[in-house]
Amino acid sequence: MNPAIEQRVVHLLNSDVKKVLQGRKVGLEKESLRVAVGGSISQTPHPAGLGSALTHPSITTDYSEALLEFVTPPFNHFADTLQFLDDTHRFVYSQLDDEILWATSMPCVVEGDASIRIAQYGTSNAAQMKTAYRRGLGHRYGRMMQAIAGVHFNYSYPEEFWSQFQSVVGDESDARSFISESYIGMVRNLQRFGWLVPYLFGASPAICASFLQAAPTSLEKWQEYSYYAPYATSLRVGDIGYQNNKEGEAGIRVDYNSLQGYVDSLTHAISTPYPEYEKIDMVRDGKWQQLNANILQIENEYYSSVRPKQILQGEEKPSLALARRGVAYIELRSLDVNAYQPLGISEEQMRFLESFLLFSLLTPSEPYNDDELAAIKHNINEVAVRGRDPQLKLRRVGGEVLLRDWANEIFEQMAAACDLLDKSAGRHCYGDALQTQRAKIADPDLTPSARMLADMAENKEEFYHFALRKSREHQQGFAERPLEADKLADFEQQAQRSIERQHEIERTDDISFETFLQNYFAQS
Repeated sequence: MNPAIEQRVVHLLNSDVKKVLQGRKVGLEKESLRVAVGGSISQTPHPAGLGSALTHPSITTDYSEALLEFVTPPFNHFADTLQFLDDTHRFVYSQLDDEILWATSMPCVVEGDASIRIAQYGTSNAAQMKTAYRRGLGHRYGRMMQAIAGVHFNYSYPEEFWSQFQSVVGDESDARSFISESYIGMVRNLQRFGWLVPYLFGASPAICASFLQAAPTSLEKWQEYSYYAPYATSLRVGDIGYQNNKEGEAGIRVDYNSLQGYVDSLTHAISTPYPEYEKIDMVRDGKWQQLNANILQIENEYYSSVRPKQILQGEEKPSLALARRGVAYIELRSLDVNAYQPLGISEEQMRFLESFLLFSLLTPSEPYNDDELAAIKHNINEVAVRGRDPQLKLRRVGGEVLLRDWANEIFEQMAAACDLLDKSAGRHCYGDALQTQRAKIADPDLTPSARMLADMAENKEEFYHFALRKSREHQQGFAERPLEADKLADFEQQAQRSIERQHEIERTDDISFETFLQNYFAQS
């Protein structure tokens, strides 16, 4: 047991933090690709019955028109978060016409970039900005990356927790600075130990051949139309997925050693031109092809497995929101869509993630240097491609260590965080979730990635057939539980209000798009 963690837990257990922890907020963002009944990516517009993708608070689109994103409000209880997500799925299915939601992160039946439609949000300046940004992503990284789905786990502690935690660690800085720097320290630890998430929950060990578009690959062939890696956990978070592949060349060096450093480094990236992107037309055939020719168009272009976040006010830049009001919550982004869960995630998984976040907060977090950053990237990629290899070693300060040995060390230290959360919850649910996940270290065959390959082998099926089978199972499950009349009416009214709000924004736009962009980037 890490003495610092143990000491902090003892102090917290002697305070009222057990009650305070019940005030934490948990939200989910779950992406789901709309596909035709045969599994090909939908070519239809965002269904009108779902409302406006621009203004609807809970149902929008991510990078592509077919990639739905369900956003829950922050709740105090996992059950409420999952119930809202379940209700949203049932409403969406009531509005789909001969389409289903794809059950995995990686798409199938991809007919090149042209088959992936860029998301549309209307005619307003805000809408044009969202679409132009996505065109820019297509030019920079290819549209294929815009069809990959994931789950984001959003989490925040209440102010009462922070006041007690600040007392426990003996910090005398102002409250906002303490909270922000504590969250940033948590981010560093979540990156250090973050390889554990794709190991435990990775669910993309195989892909369709169509995703590669005949590009050379080191992956092995599975039957005729799939590729895989025998020990892979999450190809989505590896090199095959959306990466900052120009990071070294373009000079992106995001600083996680302080909030100010983080803000400054992102501000530099969104304001510094990059010669390769200057070759891309800014406007073509009357349509903006990117927002600018800078290293990053906007902050969200920088991929990270975890982000410190602040709630935006209007068309506020994310980095400016952080500079003005500090960190409000953490967004963990490294979760695959779990094909074995209709919602893509389970309550038990969320309990483990909460204890993992608390462990990352309680663990002292030293600043890291370039060598440790390189080790973090190396570890994620290694676990993505060969995480279940019993001989896999990862890099950490002091040398290499077997994944299973490091994982068991983390689980030992997480036990104290689980004890604190169990006492707050009044039952032994976090300890149970910890043991369920710990079993995957001893037996990698229990991981979702191993289960997927075992199912594909048993059924003698391609990845496409596995994903389509699970998608149809989930569709049938939602169809058997139609939304209650009052909830259906609420969703319909919210959809209508979002359309009215979009029209209002379009009516009140009174400046050109070019001026709108200039004003946006001039914020300081």
